[in-house]
Amino acid sequence: MPARSIHMLSLPASNDMKNASSWFLCGVLSVLCLQAPSMLAKALHASPSMNIVLFLIDDLGWMDLGCQGSSYYQTPHIDSLASQGARFTDAYAACAVCSPTRAALLTGKYPARLLLTDWLPSGRWHPNAKLREGRRVRALPVEEWTLAEALREAGYRTASVGKWHLGSAPFSLPQHHGFDVNVAGNGHGAPGNYFHPYEGDWLVPTTGLRVQWNTLLDGVSGEYLTDRLTSEAVSFIEKGDDKPFFLYFPHYGVHTPLQAKREMVERYQKVSPKNRQGDPVYAAMVESIDQSVGAVLSALKRKGVEEHTMVIFASDNGGFYKATSNAPLRANKGAYYEGGIRVPLLIKWPGVTQPGSVIQEPVTSMDLYPTCLEAAGLPLRPNQHQDGLSLRPLFAGTPRLRREALFWHFPHYNQHPSSAPSSVIRQGPWKLIESFDPERIELFRLDHDLGETHDLSSVYPARVQALQARLDQWRREVGAQMMEPNPDYDPTVKPIQKGKNRKP
Repeated sequence: MPARSIHMLSLPASNDMKNASSWFLCGVLSVLCLQAPSMLAKALHASPSMNIVLFLIDDLGWMDLGCQGSSYYQTPHIDSLASQGARFTDAYAACAVCSPTRAALLTGKYPARLLLTDWLPSGRWHPNAKLREGRRVRALPVEEWTLAEALREAGYRTASVGKWHLGSAPFSLPQHHGFDVNVAGNGHGAPGNYFHPYEGDWLVPTTGLRVQWNTLLDGVSGEYLTDRLTSEAVSFIEKGDDKPFFLYFPHYGVHTPLQAKREMVERYQKVSPKNRQGDPVYAAMVESIDQSVGAVLSALKRKGVEEHTMVIFASDNGGFYKATSNAPLRANKGAYYEGGIRVPLLIKWPGVTQPGSVIQEPVTSMDLYPTCLEAAGLPLRPNQHQDGLSLRPLFAGTPRLRREALFWHFPHYNQHPSSAPSSVIRQGPWKLIESFDPERIELFRLDHDLGETHDLSSVYPARVQALQARLDQWRREVGAQMMEPNPDYDPTVKPIQKGKNRKP
């Protein structure tokens, strides 16, 4: 500030020293603001923006971690992450199958609002069923402003390493939705093989079309996909500049095909069958995921950014019924009982989360978008993440979020056991499931009946009516697509099952 500007500042003639002091303080602040207009910017730059690492594990069940209560699966690195941050007991995937959850996480919107309500490309699986399935889109719409785009706009380096499964070329790959780097992300939900070469082809049921998983063509013969993706993620961290980064790390594991390293599998095979929680091969796949988490956490420490990185660990839906037991939860991936939608969620936010804290408030995939924005010091985008809420108040001790209920809508048929086209509302401890085929209403009180063994719909008819009315209202609000009577319904025709390879 020029000297003449200082001369213009003068104390009042009054003997009131309190008033004089106020004038003097105002003058000093004015001088500082005018003399150093960039001081605030420099101060902000001196405190790096929070990096974000988001692990999304495919088909990992709620009970498949040591910190969740498993004595079979060996997950020391993930358990350590839980001890350093917050663990959620009532975290939910936005859908019981993968693609809709991934879309909800990246957009902050319910799958029903996005019209992306089934895994891609799901096809018309049950043409002779009683009901016609609801309409859905075939890729994440480019009109959506994703979490990656919001962070990249703020100066973040962004990378997606692993499974994408939200569309394909030419418009719907990670690089079309805000990611600078895309490693191994394509339109497919599983690799052809977990060992290099990873290629394989799949027959899409009812269409006769074969699609090929043809990414990561380079590599050493026999390398394991989980390890390869981990090396790519670590390289992204270590080779980066001083810009903050967002690493979205959606592993292909522990999705089928069940394949793991022989020496790991043999250790789990030695466990008595009566003491096993799941398939030994699946257990080895879980351990490889744990090693991946450990490698990434070590890379953050070596880089010197551990205390400036928020780490999130989550799953996209419940565990696959042939791979693991979800007990005490009922059912499995694809179903709208707790075993299909309740998932592990761990968050370590340095300086914000309390080490070893346990949070029981129901939360969902959409909440990660606004939570990440807060961690990055960015303003929220409520017009985008319409259905997500920042979890930060829970870390500060607030027991409840300002949310009335959580909802699910799946107007499709599915091959997974205990699955049915359904809509769901959870409000407090109460959960209502409305199934469309077969038509039925079920009501459970989760705080008394976590395993959903007692249907209370006939005991509390007024509550059923209120919850169903709110569920109907929500479906109208988000424009949910409903199922309709199928003019081609033929009860004598055996339904086509998803996942079955059929000849053209």
